[in-house]
Amino acid sequence: MKSVLPALLLIFFAAISCQKPIKTEVTDYTQFVDPLIGSDYHGHVFVGASVPFGAVQLGPNNETQGWDWCSGYHYSDSVLIGFAHTHLSGTGIGDLGDVVFMPVTDDFKPGADTIPYPWKSKYSHDKEIAKAGYYSLHIERYNIDAELTTTNRVGFHRYKFNNLGDSKVVIELKYGTGWDKITKGLVEQVDKNTVQGFRFSKGWAADQQVYFYTQFSKDITSFEILNSDDDTGVLTALIGFSGNGELLTKTAISPVSMEGAKNNLSAEIDEELGLWNFDGVREIAETLWNTELGKIRIETENQADKRTFYTALYHTMIAPSLFNDVNGDYRGADKKIHNGKGYDTYTIFSLWDTYRAAHPLYTLVQPNRVNDFVNTMLDIYDQQGKLPVWHLHANETNTMVGYHAIPVIADAYLKGFTGFDAERAFEAMKTSATLDERGIKFIKSQGFIPADSTVESVAMALEYAIDDWCIAAMAEAMGKTEDAELFSKRAKYYEFYFDKDIKFMRGKMADGSWRTPFNPISSQHREDDFCEGNSWQYTWLVPHDVEGLIEIHGGEETFITKLDSLFSIPSIKVEGASADITGLIGQYAHGNEPSHHISYLYAFAGQQWKTAEKVREICTTMYNDQPDGLCGNEDCGQMSAWYVLSSMGFYPVNPANGAYVFGSPLFNEAEIGLPGGKSFKIIAENNSKTNLFIQSAT
Repeated sequence: MKSVLPALLLIFFAAISCQKPIKTEVTDYTQFVDPLIGSDYHGHVFVGASVPFGAVQLGPNNETQGWDWCSGYHYSDSVLIGFAHTHLSGTGIGDLGDVVFMPVTDDFKPGADTIPYPWKSKYSHDKEIAKAGYYSLHIERYNIDAELTTTNRVGFHRYKFNNLGDSKVVIELKYGTGWDKITKGLVEQVDKNTVQGFRFSKGWAADQQVYFYTQFSKDITSFEILNSDDDTGVLTALIGFSGNGELLTKTAISPVSMEGAKNNLSAEIDEELGLWNFDGVREIAETLWNTELGKIRIETENQADKRTFYTALYHTMIAPSLFNDVNGDYRGADKKIHNGKGYDTYTIFSLWDTYRAAHPLYTLVQPNRVNDFVNTMLDIYDQQGKLPVWHLHANETNTMVGYHAIPVIADAYLKGFTGFDAERAFEAMKTSATLDERGIKFIKSQGFIPADSTVESVAMALEYAIDDWCIAAMAEAMGKTEDAELFSKRAKYYEFYFDKDIKFMRGKMADGSWRTPFNPISSQHREDDFCEGNSWQYTWLVPHDVEGLIEIHGGEETFITKLDSLFSIPSIKVEGASADITGLIGQYAHGNEPSHHISYLYAFAGQQWKTAEKVREICTTMYNDQPDGLCGNEDCGQMSAWYVLSSMGFYPVNPANGAYVFGSPLFNEAEIGLPGGKSFKIIAENNSKTNLFIQSAT
């Protein structure tokens, strides 16, 4: 089996290098994007306007707070509290939701009640439009039509006040998404049509700072502070304007200062474009999306599949998000202001999720951003002493297990990206993997993480083994023999957790005994040896050494039998299990990332046809073009990246070795545009719902 994957690797990159330039076709790919896909059930996607990887995610916030409102919006809701300028997409924890604007009329009477959001309004999906780079909604209570679009750092609103009377805008700073709470706020009037301010908050991100600078198309006739206190400052302001009709407002944000936000606004919406040219800004946003979406062209007669595909590709480009001003300045992990170094800085690195498929996808369709992602991670290392774990607006949240910036960096290096300092990168990787934190000290001293030393010990150790393989691979490529040997050894430590008698990964106590009692279906969220999963799902988490995993199972036949059982046993969840265990086929859980490579493991044991069968089943049952079209948290692009790659017919089981395992192409043809006008094309002849098996590949 060891000769198979290198062959795939050579086939893939030989094809990339020899294809003729891709034909230029004018196609509106944005017509196939529906941002509402994944906004129902547990998808948690951002709904609103943004540009690819932009700093601003401008969209509606609902009144309800809860797990399914982690993005601030859920399709089941119908109550609007306003439009926030920052959002997360697909996460299992809520935050952001900063700087909320809500257009109102004289029907809103300040002080009439003391409930949160007394200005709130009902809305209907019948009068809601969501597109790539554009969002609109009819606000029923006030009979206002609101439209939104963005640049990289500016949220552009257009409100049409249809009733007689004066128009007003509430600026709300008090409440964020999830448990995010304001610590300091300011809204102040600058001149006749300008306000500025900031919102500092504490939540998942422990110390977040957002500055804003806002201009209105009409002169301000009244400025009132509705809510404030001595400790926190301004919480809510009400801005008044004369008459009804159209009101436009532009709000730039900055992680640095109000002056930075002001400069961002003047740089991104200038006189040449037209200072109040909403339609022009919308057109630019759509063009930016069309350019990025057009990097992959698919051919299929199934329009629902086309919408699912391009919306998935769209969802891979909400995060990471831009995190520097137009002059390059940004707020670092050390909370200091740093000057730009000639590349863009990014934030929102959901690495436990995205290292698996989203970042490998970026090396194909976002090569110009890969070096910036890596350089951002290295700057974070310089500022906080380790690579990012789950970084959010200059804050290390330390969420989830593993040190998964490492596969991202190793993959970039091994694929030939040279826009970062490789020696500095390797130092950051090695240092991050040898700190005495998050279970690593036990790996260094004992070779395994005792189950009685920390929760999630098995999940933690299996993820570390993947990361250690990546360090070893990069060390070997750089001629660092001693480091390669050390981390190659650590990459095999997954074997400590495999009980050969029952053929499951399980917790091992400090004295070397197995934790008891043991139930492979059991999952106690944040209280057992696994992270958002159970032993049935984690036993397969060895994507860097599938051959070794097959061996400890006792060979291919035993391995296949066990893998078949995973997909066929009852899809039951025990009480106390993580809500993230969704999208079940047997105990395979597609709704959570540790399962994402499992369907491809058949190919390593001589039964690729079962991989094809399972991948096609997942593509067609776990994804659709409706609001409930995702079977679990979208997770900042990972759930969608799985679909993008798998629907084209291949997937990176090992996220950093450059090899892609064949599955079953969903489309008759797919073509990836590459730098230099070249392309990689996948053609599936005689493709159908029943004829889904690859017979040969050239």
